[in-house]
Amino acid sequence: MAKDTWRLVTRGTDGELVIRDFDSAEGILRTHLPIGADDCSTDLDLRGAPIFRTLIGPMPEGRNIVRYETPEVFEALTKEWAAPKAPRRRSRKPQPQATPAEPSDG
Repeated sequence: MAKDTWRLVTRGTDGELVIRDFDSAEGILRTHLPIGADDCSTDLDLRGAPIFRTLIGPMPEGRNIVRYETPEVFEALTKEWAAPKAPRRRSRKPQPQATPAEPSDG
């Protein structure tokens, strides 16, 4: 399946992620200099996609998105992804108290 969305992820002046989507690589070509073409991606749809100076990528995101990130965003998201997550705590339900059996007449 061909990729039909080209995503550029940068960091805004306020520190928030800025995500811009384009219909083709042309939108990214307007602001970034291409320096080559991908020839080794394990996602075969990415082979031949442009490699841009100052961007990390191309990388697949889902089935139809080609993603590029600034090095700052790539490093921050990688650190976040690689950070150990707190183990999930299991909460045990208290066992119901056994009620003593009533003596039977008998």
